[in-house]
Amino acid sequence: MLGRVENHSLSRTAAFFDLDKTVIAKSSTLTFSKSFYQGGLINRRAVLRTAYAQFVFLAGGADHDQMERMREYLSALCRGWNVQQVREIVAETLHELIDPIIYDEAASLIEAHHTAGRDVVIVSTSGAEVVEPIGELLGADRVVATRMVVEDGAFTGEIEYYAYGPTKAEAIRSLADSEGYDLTRCYAYSDSVTDVPMLETVGHPHAVNPDRALRREAVARDWPILSFDHPVRLKQRVPALSMPSRPALVAAAAVGAAAATAGLVWLASRRREPVIRIARF
Repeated sequence: MLGRVENHSLSRTAAFFDLDKTVIAKSSTLTFSKSFYQGGLINRRAVLRTAYAQFVFLAGGADHDQMERMREYLSALCRGWNVQQVREIVAETLHELIDPIIYDEAASLIEAHHTAGRDVVIVSTSGAEVVEPIGELLGADRVVATRMVVEDGAFTGEIEYYAYGPTKAEAIRSLADSEGYDLTRCYAYSDSVTDVPMLETVGHPHAVNPDRALRREAVARDWPILSFDHPVRLKQRVPALSMPSRPALVAAAAVGAAAATAGLVWLASRRREPVIRIARF
C-alpha cells in the first residue's frame, strides 16, 4: 500500500492520522460518556444526549455547524470537572472501551508506516486528556490535541489550543519545521472534510471512510479513498508476551488513535495566541 521506501538521508517523514472514524470506529470523547456518568461527572440526561450525538456522528459525520453546537454543549458540560479524575477514568476504561473499536486496517497501516521508518502522529480535535493515553497505547510517536485551560485542577471551559480545521495544518507545519519532516513525502489520513487543510499539507493525502463532502473533494483531487470496516481487539492482533523493549511499538502494530470530536472544549478568545504543545512518547 505504501509502495517502495525511498532513501532520503537528509529528511524525515511522518504519517499524520485523525482519530475518530479514521483509526477507531467511533468518537473517542463520546465513547467515554458512560464512564463519565459512572464517575459522577455527568447525569443520565447527558448520557442520552451524547449517545444521540454518537449516532449522528456515525450515521454521516458532522458538518462544521453541528460540530460547533456539540462543542459548545460539551464544553459547558465539562466546566468544573476535576482533571485528575478525568485522567483516571480514561486510564481505567481505556482498554475496555477503545480496544474493541480499533480498525484492523488502520492498525496494519500504522505498522507499515513504522516499518518504513516514518513517525506516526495523531492529530485530533478531542481533548489531550483523552487523546494522549490512546496515542501512547497505540504506539504513536507524537500527539497533537486540543488543550483546555485548567485552573485549580479543574477545567474552566476555555481552551489553550484548539486542534481543528486549519489549526491542524498549522500544527503539522510547525512540527515539520522542528522535526525536519519533508511534508512532500509525508502521509495524512482523515474522514472529515474539515480536515482538508491537513490533507493538503502533505504529499500523500488519503480519505478514510470519508463523509460526503470529503468524498467529493477526494474524487475531484484524485486522492486515494480507503474503506476501513473491520474493528479488531489489540490482543487478537498481537500475541501475548511478544512485545519488544518498546511496548508502544507493538501497540502501533495494532492500533491507531482516536477522535474528531470537538467536544469538551470551548473556543478561546482570538486575542490570545494558541500554544501548540506536542506530546511525545
